[in-house]
Amino acid sequence: MVDLQTQYLHIQEDVDAGIREVLASAAFVKGPKVRTFAEHLQTWLGVKHVIPVGNGTDALMIAFMSLGLHRGDEVITPSFTFVATAEAAALLGLKPVLVDVDPRTFNIDVEAIRRAITPRTKALVPVHLFGQCADMQSIMQIATEYGLRVVEDACQAIGAEYRWSDGHTTKAGCMGDLGCTSFFPSKNLGCYGDGGAIFTNDDELAARATQIANHGSMQRYHHDLIGVNSRLDALQAAVLDAKLPHLNDYTAARQAAAAYYDEHLAGNEQLVLPARDPNSTHVFHQYTVQLKHCHRDHVREALAAEGVPTMVYYPVPLHRQPAYQATLPCPVAERLADSVLSLPMHTELDEEQLQHICASLLRAVTH
Repeated sequence: MVDLQTQYLHIQEDVDAGIREVLASAAFVKGPKVRTFAEHLQTWLGVKHVIPVGNGTDALMIAFMSLGLHRGDEVITPSFTFVATAEAAALLGLKPVLVDVDPRTFNIDVEAIRRAITPRTKALVPVHLFGQCADMQSIMQIATEYGLRVVEDACQAIGAEYRWSDGHTTKAGCMGDLGCTSFFPSKNLGCYGDGGAIFTNDDELAARATQIANHGSMQRYHHDLIGVNSRLDALQAAVLDAKLPHLNDYTAARQAAAAYYDEHLAGNEQLVLPARDPNSTHVFHQYTVQLKHCHRDHVREALAAEGVPTMVYYPVPLHRQPAYQATLPCPVAERLADSVLSLPMHTELDEEQLQHICASLLRAVTH
């Protein structure tokens, strides 16, 4: 599904040099490499502040804490996503309100947001799933209308660009009050362990998030807020700083692989190919098809027999998870959970591999 070894070999010299620099400095925590990477990422994203943290889940939790949300406050987020989005809210005593998604893009359904708003609603948490942005113009309009905060989960969509009605573009994670990302190794920009970051253009929120991530402290041994201990390791920052200059090329490679899939899988009545939102670029963290009239487990077994790995993101929507006991109906999320299948998607796919994957899938769905 992901070939990090080959990717490393292509950038080995830069990665190793960055790691040696950290080792030589012995600045392993909050060192200059972390600051340098944050500055480079700020410039690349076009955002005022990047706050590096320990992982993507921490980024979400610290974002909620920075907004001053209180126990019992409701945050609306999609049911069809990884659990961390809801988990970070629930850990703080907030109530995740899980809503349905758009059947084409898999991103949060704007009308479902409107139906779910109550007097307890305090925040909206769109997830830019699989690599393309949610309908942020509509989401920001709803937030303004109801006085809600917006926390973007951009963990799968770093670098995706959203086009507003006036023609200007903004990168994923840089449109709401706060945005969050993960640097898990398989992400489009991934380190060699855990890592994450928070993005914001709000100076006050940036200062608060920085303080919360540092035990609630701005001055050593003085704690004005209840905080956590969440920081990006300097060695991981070195890896990320070596990868960042290649991120545009990585995105282009993923998009080229997706275009190959599109061309060679098109027209098969058993497959629904990934839709593109006209207002967002797609950076293809995943290439996810829907199976229409065939048994998914049988298709996966047939592909595995030909050496093709697949994954199911996500087999159980969050509103069906025992931990979340949601009550709102999410029929689209349930249908997707039963029918989606993700194909290999990474920066090192070559034409021979892509040809084999497509041929194997077409055989699997027609038998």
